[in-house]
Amino acid sequence: MAIVLFTDFGSGDLYVGQVKAVLQRLAPPIAVIDLLHDAPAFNVRASAHLLAAMVGCFGEGSVFLTVVDPGVGGARNAVVVQADERWYVGPDNGLLSVVGARAVKGDCWRIVWRPEQLSDSFHGRDLFAPVAATLAVQGSLPKGWFEHAGTLDVEFGGDDLPEIIYVDHFGNAHTGIRARGIPREALLAVGERRLPFAGVFSEAAEAAAFWYENSQGLVEIAVNRGSAAQLLQLKIGDGVAWA
Repeated sequence: MAIVLFTDFGSGDLYVGQVKAVLQRLAPPIAVIDLLHDAPAFNVRASAHLLAAMVGCFGEGSVFLTVVDPGVGGARNAVVVQADERWYVGPDNGLLSVVGARAVKGDCWRIVWRPEQLSDSFHGRDLFAPVAATLAVQGSLPKGWFEHAGTLDVEFGGDDLPEIIYVDHFGNAHTGIRARGIPREALLAVGERRLPFAGVFSEAAEAAAFWYENSQGLVEIAVNRGSAAQLLQLKIGDGVAWA
C-alpha cells in the first residue's frame, strides 16, 4: 500500500512539501512515493497519457494523488476513480480518463466532502490530499464523502496519442504511442526526419537519432549520447506519425 504522487507542481517548488505534510498528518504509516512532479504543466491530455503508462508497476490498493489542474477553483468536479483495483484522486478534467478507459474494471465517484478550509487555488493540498490519505488508511470510500457518478465528465478515451508528451533531462522525447505490436522496420516521421528503430542506445551510431520502446512501453525518440529534443527541436505537443 502506498500513496503515489503525480503532479505538475515542480520538483523544486514549494507545493509538494505542503501536500506531503497533510499526508504525513493524516496517514503517517503509509509510504508516499514521488512518481513525478514535472508532468507537462497545464497539459492535461499529455499528462493523462503519461500517467497511464506509469501505473503498471504499482500493486492493488495503491492510491494515486494526481494533480494537473489548470481549472482549479472553477466548475470542474473533483473525483475518485477506481481502475483495476487501484485508486486515483484528482480533478475531472480528463487527467484520469485514459487510465479509466484502459482499465478492465473501473468506477467513478464525485467528491462531495469539503474541508473546513479550502483554498481556491490549492485543491491538491486541501481537498485531494485528505481524500487520498483517508482512502489509503481505510482502504475504502468514507461514507458520505462521495456521490456515485459511474462516468467522468471529461473523457479522452484510451487510444494512443501521436504526440510528444514528455521530455526528460537527457533530451529523450516520450510519445503517447504504445510500442507493442509496431513493426520494428517502421520509420517514425518527426518533422522532415524519418527515424529508424533501435533496440537499445548502443545499436545506434553515436549522435544518431532513432526510436525505441522505452521502459514504460511507449515509443520514445532518442539520440545515442545526445539530446533528441535539441537535435530535432522537439517540444511537448509536437506531432509524430508513421512514415
